[in-house]
Amino acid sequence: ARSLTITSVDQSMFEKAQGEKVTLPCTFELSEEDEGPLDIEWVLIPADNQKREQIIIMYAVDRVYNHYYAGLTGRMQFTNLDPRSGDGSLDILNLKASDTGTYQCKVKKAPGVQSKKIQLTVLVKPARTKCSIEGSQEIGKDVTLKCVSQEGSPLLSYDWRRVSGTQNLPATSVLNKNTGELLLKNASREYSGTYSCVATNRVGTDECSVELNVTPPVNTAGIITGAIIGTLLGLSVLCSIIFCFCKKHREKKYEKEVHHDIREDVPPPKSRSSTARSYIGSNRSSLGSMSPSNMEGYTKTPYSQVPSEDFERAPTQTPAFAPSKVAAPNLSRMGAVPVMIPAQSKDGSIV
Repeated sequence: ARSLTITSVDQSMFEKAQGEKVTLPCTFELSEEDEGPLDIEWVLIPADNQKREQIIIMYAVDRVYNHYYAGLTGRMQFTNLDPRSGDGSLDILNLKASDTGTYQCKVKKAPGVQSKKIQLTVLVKPARTKCSIEGSQEIGKDVTLKCVSQEGSPLLSYDWRRVSGTQNLPATSVLNKNTGELLLKNASREYSGTYSCVATNRVGTDECSVELNVTPPVNTAGIITGAIIGTLLGLSVLCSIIFCFCKKHREKKYEKEVHHDIREDVPPPKSRSSTARSYIGSNRSSLGSMSPSNMEGYTKTPYSQVPSEDFERAPTQTPAFAPSKVAAPNLSRMGAVPVMIPAQSKDGSIV
C-alpha cells in the first residue's frame, strides 16, 4: 500500500558558521490512505546516548508549539507558514556553537509515519587573532613570529606572508601551520619588514600583522657603565640634599638654644655685700672732697654705727643719713684698706 513519504533526501549534513542561518529540509508527500491528523515534530538527539530526545518544535491540529526547548526559543520557525502544504522544513536563526547536534524530522498521518535525521555542525570563525615576536631582534639571532586566534573552531590553519618588500619569506624561515609559529634563523637586516598571518578554518578567516626590525647587537657594557654612573650621580645628589638639610636643621636648633640660654658675660644681680661696698665707696668719695673744716662732725661718729653686711633695708624705705653724722664704714670687715680720717683739735690744728 502506498503511504506518506519524505522527499528531501539530498543532504543530511550541514556546516555553518556561528551567527548564520540554516534551513534543515523536511518535505513530504501524503497518500490517499493517510486519513489521520497531520503531526510534524522536530527533535534534538543528544550526543550522549544516556539522554533522551527532546522536542524543540511541533505542528499539531493546525497549531505550532515552539516552547519546549529554551535554548532555541525565538530563534527557530517552520520555513512554510502552512506545513500542510508538504513542507515541514525548519529554520534556525543566529546559530550558536551550542546548536551543534543531530536533528530529526518526524511526520505522522495515520497510518503513515516517516522520519529523517540531519547532522548540524556550527563552526566558529577565527577571531581576535594576535601576532607577536619572541626572541631578540638582533643580527645573527633566531627570531620567532607567533600567531594565535583566541576564537575559532578546529581545525585552524595558519599561514605567514611578507607584506613589505619582497613578499617571499626568508630562505631560512621555518613555518608550522598548525601552531602558527614562523622561525627566522640567523636573522639579518634584510629580514626587517611587515609580516602578516592569516588564520583559517572551514567557515572563515582572520588576519593580524607585526613589524620586525632587525638591528645590530646592543653595547651591553656601555649600558651597564652608564647605569652605574647614573646611579652614583643620583646617590651623590641625594647625599648633598640630606647634608644641607641636616646642616640647616642644626643651625636652627643652635639659634633656638642660644636664644633661651643665660649669657655668662652678664654680671649677676648685686648682693647685700656689694650694696654695702657701693655705699661705702660713695661716702669715701664724699669724704675725699671735704675740707678739714667740714670734717668735725665725722670724727664724732662712732664706728659702731657703720652699716655692715647684716644691714637690711625695707624695700619701700629710702635710707636718709644726716650729712653731719655719716658713719665711717667698717672697712676691716669689708676687706677694704683702712683710710685715716683727719680730725681737728680744740686749738684748730689737724690731727
